[in-house]
Amino acid sequence: MKFGPVPLDQAEGAILAHSLHLETRKIAKGTALAAEDLRDLAASGFSEVTAARLESGDMHEDAAAQALAHAIVPDPSAQGLRISGAGAGRVNLYAETCGVVELDRAQLEAVNAVDPMITIATVPAYHRVDAGGMIATIKIIAYGVPEAHLMQAARNAGGALRVRAPVYKTATLIETRVTGDTPSEKGRAAMAGRLDRMGMELTDRVVVPHREAELSAAIGDAPGEVILILTGSATSDPLDVAPQALRLAGGTVTRFGMPVDPGNLLFLGALGEKPVIGLPGCARSPALNGADWVLERVICGVALRGADIAAMGVGGLLKEIPTRPMPRRAGQDDAGRG
Repeated sequence: MKFGPVPLDQAEGAILAHSLHLETRKIAKGTALAAEDLRDLAASGFSEVTAARLESGDMHEDAAAQALAHAIVPDPSAQGLRISGAGAGRVNLYAETCGVVELDRAQLEAVNAVDPMITIATVPAYHRVDAGGMIATIKIIAYGVPEAHLMQAARNAGGALRVRAPVYKTATLIETRVTGDTPSEKGRAAMAGRLDRMGMELTDRVVVPHREAELSAAIGDAPGEVILILTGSATSDPLDVAPQALRLAGGTVTRFGMPVDPGNLLFLGALGEKPVIGLPGCARSPALNGADWVLERVICGVALRGADIAAMGVGGLLKEIPTRPMPRRAGQDDAGRG
């Protein structure tokens, strides 16, 4: 591609690099100049324009962006994505469903490594998205790029992005009470909101005493496809009441604790085919916490190993709890656990 000043008598078909305001109208940047444009430019006193001229083997920015989008998303339906139209060298990718975004970082980095003029920017891996939400934008920075570069960027990019939709419809939230008082509705309301945006519903409310036997029975009787446990007293050890109740019900605990703050005191397990999540106390708030990251992946059928949760620590400092002094002073009690 050639770029720079072009005399008007050589500029027909060239792509205008910068918008120009004439006496009678405006010619927008990116316009392929026609004879009428050149006459109006001359009448307004212009003798040359700054423009881009595509050469043999070049692709126009819009065609290149569209081609790359279809290479990355060869099967929009299977990948849960919608490809927008192209304009100004840009094509956006939108989620067709709520869910979490899976991506192949190596594939996407390879796309961006071919030519600085060929780019894709995405949301982070496992980002929660609503139906219609934008998850990526493809931008060809120049007005044209070599077709060979575009083909190289597209060659191994197929399937680099997809949206994993929820695979469950219902969840049971089991709450425990330490005293005789029924817990506030705050925690249930927060969890209902989280589930609603993923197309799920809570089954009827279940509140039991904070004891292994009663909690174990509730776990075994839970009708939901996913079991959530929100205890009245923080779960502070793998052998505490809630993990032990899950084991007593015949389930397993696969992970206790996570390196995300807030959200440390989470545990993950299963009862047969049902995922079980022991929620940290911070899940009573609708604010983002580590439980969201685990819950969203579980709901969308993403397998979670202990190593996956351990990896959440980098980027896992979500906010400083206001009641916790920073830094904490030696000997100070551990306010804000969870």
